[in-house]
Amino acid sequence: MNKYESVVIINPNLDEAGIKALQEKFVGLINQNGKVESVEELGKKKLAYEIKKNAEAYYTVFHFEAKPEWVAELERVYRITDDVLKFIVVKKD
Repeated sequence: MNKYESVVIINPNLDEAGIKALQEKFVGLINQNGKVESVEELGKKKLAYEIKKNAEAYYTVFHFEAKPEWVAELERVYRITDDVLKFIVVKKD
């Protein structure tokens, strides 16, 4: 299993409960196929440019271990989740 870091930019119009639910959804999904090492909530930050007419967004960073072939499935779930504005998954050395 490889170590990964995933940054997820979440819609700022969600309330705290909605953000927590989304984070728990992703943690549960990652734990089914790997292991979450840590979750960092960076909070609401100003974006460098507008994304879907939003100037701010919530940032969450997931540090986890998973099999390489499973990362594509995680990215697919990110893409189909409406409240995820942007995401990136990077393999750590």
